[in-house]
Amino acid sequence: MIVHLLKCFGAEPGGGNAALVVENHHGSEAERQAFARARQVSACVFIDRQTDGSIVLDYFYPHTRSPLCLHATLAAAHVLLAAPGGPATLTVATAMRGQALQLLRSEEGLFIGLAPQPAPAVMVEKHVPSELMGQHMHLLSPPVIASVGSPKLLLEVADRTTLRALRPNLELIADWSTLHQVSGCYAYCRVGENAYEGRNFNHLDPALEDSATGVAAGALALHLQQSLRLHQGHVTQQPCLIQVQYHQGEIRVGGMVQMST
Repeated sequence: MIVHLLKCFGAEPGGGNAALVVENHHGSEAERQAFARARQVSACVFIDRQTDGSIVLDYFYPHTRSPLCLHATLAAAHVLLAAPGGPATLTVATAMRGQALQLLRSEEGLFIGLAPQPAPAVMVEKHVPSELMGQHMHLLSPPVIASVGSPKLLLEVADRTTLRALRPNLELIADWSTLHQVSGCYAYCRVGENAYEGRNFNHLDPALEDSATGVAAGALALHLQQSLRLHQGHVTQQPCLIQVQYHQGEIRVGGMVQMST
């Protein structure tokens, strides 16, 4: 077994959201979950090389398996595309849903190309955001669920002060998400032209709050139908920056990725 620790989407060198990339791990789903729980890194991705030469990525948070995690995918892209003279693009699939992901290496950096995905048709009642966030919520736009592979409930708040002060009910979010087949809540605000800041609420432990959430960035770009820069990680003291390129029928999510020492 080979394990790589990387930091992804950092706003500056040395920063970012940590992910473990695991090669040659042939254990069961339960064993992989135990591995992720023991490491307590925000995400682990297991690279499975199939007999036909294809590659499958299997994602685990400390508390659950996930259909998709883009910061972990970015870490895997760094490992898979890093070899000198290696391919500039590589198509892989996700383990849970067989979703195709295109890993891209260009002068602009590493990106993940993926197609918009159907989102659960959920009627989000007016009281739901306030209950999930544990306080009265005044949203600037109606709540919406969007997905590039891992559906997010998107909640637009007024400003950074409001965003950074949120202390949500994480257990209620987990229960609501499971009921409606949604992967947590993403609260965000606009901070400039095509620039946003956000926070992801998906982990049960507040200490494991994501410093960068690529699937939420992709979902937000899909919802707004525009390219954008998404800042995250102020609350976790790991400033991150996610770049999203929006094209009709394709979303590309990218950012800085570095091996962690």
